[in-house]
Amino acid sequence: MIKLQAIGHLGKDCITNTVNGKNVINFSVAHTEKYKDAQGNQVEKTTWVECAYWTERTAISQYLRKGTQVYVEGTPEVRTYPKNDGTTGASLTIRVLNVQLLGGRSENAGSAPAQQGSNANNYNSNREQNVAQEMSEPVDDLPF
Repeated sequence: MIKLQAIGHLGKDCITNTVNGKNVINFSVAHTEKYKDAQGNQVEKTTWVECAYWTERTAISQYLRKGTQVYVEGTPEVRTYPKNDGTTGASLTIRVLNVQLLGGRSENAGSAPAQQGSNANNYNSNREQNVAQEMSEPVDDLPF
């Protein structure tokens, strides 16, 4: 089995379809790599990966919106297609086995996953502060 992993931002909102009685969520993920070429010029190269997530659990589709950063994992497929100029093009597709939301384009974008993540971080931060205060206070009721 070949496994492909990708982290990137969604290029557009996902589309949920039913094919032969099964649910599929389609979305595209873009990963941009920045590097310097031989002349020292900054170059950006973006790779697009089409994703097909066959699942009965379609509740995640409400969070798969343009700009959301995701981690996807699955098996790769290369598809070829005829281009308008007569040449053959190719696209990389992942049959998704696992998808995880990593957040929005920015934490202030107002997307639901980013808000959930920041609330969880605030909860953990407040909890850690309370535990630290409890541990630093002197204990008066010693058993001896």
